Amino acid sequence: MYLAFRTSIRASADPSNGTLVSSTRMTPPARTGRVKALGQAVGLDLVGVAPAGPLEQADYYKAWLAAGYAGSMTWLARHGEPREDPRQLLPGARSVICGAISYHRPTPKPPNESQPSGQIASYARGKDYHLVLRRIFKELVRRLREELAEPFAARICVDTAPVLERELARLAGLGWIGKNTCLINQELGSELVLGEVITTLDLEPDRPVADLCGKCTRCLQACPTKALIQPYRLNASCCVSYLTIEHRGPVPDELRAAIGNWIFGCDICQEVCPYNRRAPLGRQPDIMTNLLPPFLELKRVLSLTEEEYRRLVRQSAAGRATLTMWRRNATIALANSVA
Repeated sequence: MYLAFRTSIRASADPSNGTLVSSTRMTPPARTGRVKALGQAVGLDLVGVAPAGPLEQADYYKAWLAAGYAGSMTWLARHGEPREDPRQLLPGARSVICGAISYHRPTPKPPNESQPSGQIASYARGKDYHLVLRRIFKELVRRLREELAEPFAARICVDTAPVLERELARLAGLGWIGKNTCLINQELGSELVLGEVITTLDLEPDRPVADLCGKCTRCLQACPTKALIQPYRLNASCCVSYLTIEHRGPVPDELRAAIGNWIFGCDICQEVCPYNRRAPLGRQPDIMTNLLPPFLELKRVLSLTEEEYRRLVRQSAAGRATLTMWRRNATIALANSVA
């Protein structure tokens, strides 16, 4: 069971007298309580602890790769051992601090314009979550070093290190891995960005929570390319997010119509999830700012210069797709708009 320590803890999370709390007198549960309180104080919506050790889902991940579901994302097959055991990334690691921030926004309404427009995934519209989470986790580690009177090593991972972040978040009690393969929290839904701190601190692990997807299959039914081939299994090679963000070459003809008007990512399997429909809006300012609009006029995208493209994606995660890819996606969306 995870402890959220929501808004009521924020006012009292920082040490008031500036003195160190002697960790030699703290038990792992007490030390863990301070980690969670400080995590909330620096801006995380959810904080939990997973044990640093072999991960049961590593075999599933290997089978997923072997089935070819990663498409052209060949880098996912590298660094196998660190993905199987986070201790490979930090010798002596005992715990993994897992955190999440919500980016849940209202579902955007299509613009009332005569010119066709393309849609941008919600997570990419705010400031690059890699930068935001890394800054937050650095501050968490800094405060822990200031408060705990013991030396410890820490390695921050934000979607750039070879870790199974959703599995670690599940073990840390932040939620369950849903049928749409996203981490789902009962209160905050699945529109979450995740990060971890692998550490040598001795912390008390949380317990995983129950899978509450039940009999619901809305995400499988709504997926336009049928990339969710069965509950809990995604064939990323035909996922709209993969096709518009990760895939560098031409999009297969048989998948082009199903992309619709998406030009960067896709939110459909999350928009239909009941847990997202009743989730509160995200509140982290950098994540929730709108650097990019939900829709862009397709002809504008097709006419972007390199300089205009750089200005458009600056400080956002949308730079993951090159200008050539943005134009490719806009061409497909434009064709779909007149089909």
